[in-house]
Amino acid sequence: MTIMKEDEKYMRRCLQLARCGRRNARPNPMVGAVIVSDGGRIIGEGYHVRCGEGHAEVNAFASVSAADEALLPQATLYVSLEPCSHYGKTPPCADLIVSRGVRRVVVGCLDDFAQVRGRGIRRLQEAGIDVTVGVLEKECRWLNRRFLTFHRLHRPYILLKWAQTANGFMDDHYRQIAISSDFTQMLAHKLRAEEDAILVGRVTAERDHPLLTVRHWQGPSPRRLVVDHQHPLNLESLHAHGVQSLIVEGGALTLESFLRDGLWDELRVETNLELTVDDGTRAPGLPAGATAYSHRQYGRNLIVNYLNPAV
Repeated sequence: MTIMKEDEKYMRRCLQLARCGRRNARPNPMVGAVIVSDGGRIIGEGYHVRCGEGHAEVNAFASVSAADEALLPQATLYVSLEPCSHYGKTPPCADLIVSRGVRRVVVGCLDDFAQVRGRGIRRLQEAGIDVTVGVLEKECRWLNRRFLTFHRLHRPYILLKWAQTANGFMDDHYRQIAISSDFTQMLAHKLRAEEDAILVGRVTAERDHPLLTVRHWQGPSPRRLVVDHQHPLNLESLHAHGVQSLIVEGGALTLESFLRDGLWDELRVETNLELTVDDGTRAPGLPAGATAYSHRQYGRNLIVNYLNPAV
């Protein structure tokens, strides 16, 4: 097996571990780490379990048995995100890696957080460690797209979400209508539990009185936001308050305003393939260049996710 294939194999294990921290690592990124001996045996692994506790690298080194400690000088550490180089709630992982004496470190992607952003890599290289960066970079960045967008663009990751009939209406003669199934409604609540805030426009809030809470899934409800002309959305304020991700579930006008301004990273469009109406609120049209990356059908309901290629 070539070195690149070997590196990709262990980086995939890092990503698998990292996903275990999806619920509790926030607002920190999800990170996984694997330590592999010179003979190709995994001797340690870990992930960032909870914000404020040990990072993935710390947990990986802690899992190395006393019998395997002697293998570290010839071992390779794989980690899905650049090791931190600053003192936060925990000491710098870059310093820990240097102190444990591994000969090589393979990093999935750089960290866009201003206090890291290449400094962790430099710290390792200055200590004489062989560093490889960019193995499965696309996959590593995708896993933490909310965290990276927040630090790179200084705004939340914005997901626009709506449900529509088969012929493209969001309601029936401007009255609320059940478009989602029980199962897709559960998926919507699962999504809410994974995001920091949820937003609707004033008209939707006053007409439909949506709770915007998590009721059909387990987890915290997102922060509830309502906007109108007198209370416009302030992305800088959301960034200052640490809101890394935002679901927009507003009516057509609110959604179209985000689309018009290019303020979106992802779209989630649910279509009831068997339901039609003859009048009502038209769903927004897909913006030019929107790229579908996921199609999932659940009974009569189809959910398609799109990415904004311009971001």
